[in-house]
Amino acid sequence: MTDTASPKQDRSRATRLRLLETTIRCLAAHGWEASTVGLIATEAGISRGAVQHHFRTREALILGALEHMFAERAAQLDALPEPRGAGPHRTHAVVAGLVDVIGGELFRAALQVWTVAAADPELRAAVVPLERHFARGVHRRAVRLLGADDADPAQRTLVQATLDLARGLALADVLTDDSRRRARIVRAWSSQLALALAP
Repeated sequence: MTDTASPKQDRSRATRLRLLETTIRCLAAHGWEASTVGLIATEAGISRGAVQHHFRTREALILGALEHMFAERAAQLDALPEPRGAGPHRTHAVVAGLVDVIGGELFRAALQVWTVAAADPELRAAVVPLERHFARGVHRRAVRLLGADDADPAQRTLVQATLDLARGLALADVLTDDSRRRARIVRAWSSQLALALAP
């Protein structure tokens, strides 16, 4: 009995994961309005019935995708290599890594959800706790990677400013390729941050 149940469960998990990843891609590429259950099902290569087996409503699917998105971004942050060296070079490696992970397709998909949640109280009530949980986790990881003292209010504020900067640069990159200007800003901020965090 277990032998036959396990492959079925594995297929179910794989289908669910494909749905979540497809939803993220659709949100990032097509936006909230166009990312219907029908489009997501077609893009994922499964039936609408299979989608509704896993997620009863479109909102449940999108919230599931958002949770998955936050988990993916947290995993990407955890996968950042431990920075080597000291001073501006080390700080720059951390800031550049944070900026890269916070931006990209996952950010564009989340942006679609945040925009709708801003005007939809029910969706906002579901999204805000997820966002807060993710933000706390990102802050902890940034503190560790930067070697900052989170008990020091000034250093805590600098870490938060770094994360706000990363989100702002991700937003600037949504409509146009802003990579050259972003690289200059990351370099300049890293130099200032290294000086501020120096013992």
